[in-house]
Amino acid sequence: MYLCAIILNNLIMSNRYIRFDWAAKTVLRDKANFCVFEGLISVLLNEEIHIEELLESESNQKYEDDKFNRVDIKAKNSKGEIIIVEIQQTREIYFLERILYGVAKTITEHIDLGEKYNKVKKVYSINILYFDLGKGDDYIYHGQTSFVGLNTNDTLQITNVEKDAIRMKAPKEVFPEYYLIRVKAFDKIPENHIEEWMRYLKNGVIDENTTAPGLKEAKRRLEYLAMTKAERQAYDKHIDNIMIQNDVIDTAQIEGHALGHAEGKAEGRAEGLAEGRAEGRAEGRAKRELEIASNLKKMGIPTAQIIQATGLSEKEISELQ
Repeated sequence: MYLCAIILNNLIMSNRYIRFDWAAKTVLRDKANFCVFEGLISVLLNEEIHIEELLESESNQKYEDDKFNRVDIKAKNSKGEIIIVEIQQTREIYFLERILYGVAKTITEHIDLGEKYNKVKKVYSINILYFDLGKGDDYIYHGQTSFVGLNTNDTLQITNVEKDAIRMKAPKEVFPEYYLIRVKAFDKIPENHIEEWMRYLKNGVIDENTTAPGLKEAKRRLEYLAMTKAERQAYDKHIDNIMIQNDVIDTAQIEGHALGHAEGKAEGRAEGLAEGRAEGRAEGRAKRELEIASNLKKMGIPTAQIIQATGLSEKEISELQ
């Protein structure tokens, strides 16, 4: 029985692959492994994508952890056009605002001062969410900008002069496109390439006979057992920290609301119901934010992310024990 358990465990481990969020921070940044990124992007955009280079660098990041949570990719599509792909994975309270900021930063970083605006590259913002974001029944959401007539409901086409020829261009050819991949919402048996990718993003499982672009390459490059002992320990710690961080933030949101509500009711009886509730909620949230920040600081979460998660100042966080 013991021998069977060992054999079963070895079979499970031999089919275990490094989860994408960790791989994107480490091995996938090697040019030899770009094919994995290319596979995911090609499946999402439904056209063949070839990566030219990774554009982000440690020197142009405001915070040390930015380079790990955001990847800017310069790529060519099937028509030979240059596009910029931005991949974000960080959990933040103001995530939609973070997406907007990331896209704006990507656009401005990759056009030189004084260049004509026709040099602006199309940006695809791919956001892989290992946490809950809002409510919805699907596991992938896609959005882009278009201009629709209020009265006629037609889509505006813009006239451009390109290479001495007049060409009609839709705004969606210029404006960024956004993909929100809700990993936790995926719960089915894969039936196509994108669903095979979803299963891998969620639990690291890759089918032995997969033909999904990028995944067959990932099988050779992202084997858990191929890592050194130190790499496995770092990876396991990363997964544990992500789970703890998610639990802390989720619990904090629930407990903070409950604490503020309870204290608001208590003080409301003594000083007036409306004023007491307001002050109680505020004090409860403030107290809970300090507790959250303290826990995140002990977990080694970067100060920049603690500021975004709690709204506390850098000085307040530095004073925490």
